[in-house]
Amino acid sequence: MQKRLNAPNANAAMSTAGLTQTAVAESLGVTKEAVSQWLNDKSFPRPNKLLQLGKLLGLSLAELVIKEDPYAPKVAFRKAKGTKTKDHHIEKAQEMGRFLRHLAPFLPFDSLEMPPVLKNPDIDYDYLQKVALKVRRDINLDPASCIDFTHLIRRFRELQAVIIPVLWGSKQNHGNAVHIYLPDSETTWVYLNLDVNAHDFKFWMAHELGHCLSPDLSGDAAEDFADAFAGALLFPKAKAESAYKKLHTASSSARKLTCLVEIATHETISPFTVYKEVNKFAQHKNKPPIAIADNQLHGCIANFNKRYNNISEALLGDLSALSAKDYILHTEQAFATPFFDALRQYLKQSSNGAGIVQAILDMPLLDAQGIHSELT
Repeated sequence: MQKRLNAPNANAAMSTAGLTQTAVAESLGVTKEAVSQWLNDKSFPRPNKLLQLGKLLGLSLAELVIKEDPYAPKVAFRKAKGTKTKDHHIEKAQEMGRFLRHLAPFLPFDSLEMPPVLKNPDIDYDYLQKVALKVRRDINLDPASCIDFTHLIRRFRELQAVIIPVLWGSKQNHGNAVHIYLPDSETTWVYLNLDVNAHDFKFWMAHELGHCLSPDLSGDAAEDFADAFAGALLFPKAKAESAYKKLHTASSSARKLTCLVEIATHETISPFTVYKEVNKFAQHKNKPPIAIADNQLHGCIANFNKRYNNISEALLGDLSALSAKDYILHTEQAFATPFFDALRQYLKQSSNGAGIVQAILDMPLLDAQGIHSELT
């Protein structure tokens, strides 16, 4: 665990107390240069000086010291529109990742080889199309075929990514899907919220697959790439070109919307994905974009989504009567995930209680107790 001084906190406390670097140095019996190096992250105070500094500035060690874990879990979110990733979101996901570390030794993956990843992931249109076609070839799918859930699930398995199916509710949740990579065990864990319609869920899965292929990206760059990859994979250039011709010749906005819905229904993707990829194609080819008013497009998508049940309802039936046994059985089979077996083995070996299930799955304790009982 590496440590460094929390310079912003220290500087703010010095300013509040009216202390200069020279005054701090004199109070602690060190040189001004030593204080300057602490605040510029060039050196770290000795334990006794650190305690004195904290007392002088009125800061606790937690406020004064930043602990950096070189093996800290790396997290990424498939966020609801308009939400922002804040520190507490990252900290919570990292804490979930630290619990997942206990499960890594029980995964059934080959430890001798690492799964393939992209060398230099980029959102350039031509590059994304090449990547999308390669992934389609890897799952034995040609550019004209529709991707279904089994294709994506199989690719996750081949990339040694563990799917964790969760029931996080259908409200606009910050983490509709969460991707956690553990550097120490080199394992990837993908939380997928089942409380969403099939079309958005497929996009989330493709988005998370993009993260699996670009583990070195982080922050907005990672999210931008994953989103762009998902669109290119689900609706590649050949499909976008064909759709553009149909939409371009449509005689009215109403006809354009009807055409969008027909294509989206056939592909089992959102009309928005079709619309966005068609206009990316148009921009790439310097063609006029397909113009549909935002209110018309959003209304069309809302009506489209109302026609379909959530994945959770289609897969698990009446959620109010869902047992822990059925939840585990159906999701384990549907997603071919080794998660529950790894959790089962860990719980039996460690004799830990339902609290760790609650922490890993981010669920109410009562539900966690049911799953713990079923697995042990």
